[in-house]
Amino acid sequence: MPSPTRRHLLAGAALLLAGPARAQATPPLPVLATFSILADLVRQVGGDRVAVTTLVGPGGDAHVFQPSPADARRLAEAKLIVANGLGFEGWLPRLVKAAGAKGTLVTASRGVKPLAGEDGHGHEHGQDPHAWQDVGNVKLYVATIRDALAAADPAGAAVYRERAARYLAELDALDSEIRRAIVTLPENRREIVTTHDAFAYFARAYGLRFLAAQGVSTEGEPTARDVGRIIRQIRQAKIPAVFLETVADPRLMQQIASESGARIGGRLYADTLTPPDGPAPTYVAMMRSNVRALTEALAG
Repeated sequence: MPSPTRRHLLAGAALLLAGPARAQATPPLPVLATFSILADLVRQVGGDRVAVTTLVGPGGDAHVFQPSPADARRLAEAKLIVANGLGFEGWLPRLVKAAGAKGTLVTASRGVKPLAGEDGHGHEHGQDPHAWQDVGNVKLYVATIRDALAAADPAGAAVYRERAARYLAELDALDSEIRRAIVTLPENRREIVTTHDAFAYFARAYGLRFLAAQGVSTEGEPTARDVGRIIRQIRQAKIPAVFLETVADPRLMQQIASESGARIGGRLYADTLTPPDGPAPTYVAMMRSNVRALTEALAG
């Protein structure tokens, strides 16, 4: 028979071997994010402790999204459902009801001070939902996601707090980086023309002015009067470049560029990330890509 000391050593070794197996046996928390930007934020905070599925994936347009039966099944399986709110996902309440979803609904934009939609063309009560275009707002998103994950998975609370703290520091650095880049632009070259009005939060935070032929939703079609107004403003202000927005029809901006004399300055990402091999696979990369496109085209 082994001595007491040997028995203790064998028991300790068994615990060491069993510990990782128990940890690996704990399944990740199933979380559903409504669109790709939110999915990235959840992954940044949750790491390996979460399994994230996305309804509107990279390159998709949440404004015109049509849920499928498979989407309803994914929703029903989620323990947490992370949505932007501010009326961005107008289809979500119907989908939640149809799916019989029991997961906790988390509104990531909680605490954000919303802007009104341009000319009243908002989603919910005239609100502009694109709050993530201000890095300061995304810090609120991250705190909300952190707390929701910790409530759903108390055993991982310390992990979520640590990962969120690191990511918040990265967002602070990103915010400073954007401000340094924008301040290099001459005051008379800070007007920007885009396909749809998704950058009001960015404009407010970083001291720019955006003109858009469409409202805050890509569902709307601009009138000939809207297009004519934009063209006159470009000519009067001598705006050097116009920008394509990735989820909108590029023909509109190409028409405006042709008739105004401005050049196409590049693509901006407003509502979606790119696949991993694209220029904007994460939120931080998306914001850097946008700022790079703006400053290169407008620096003069």
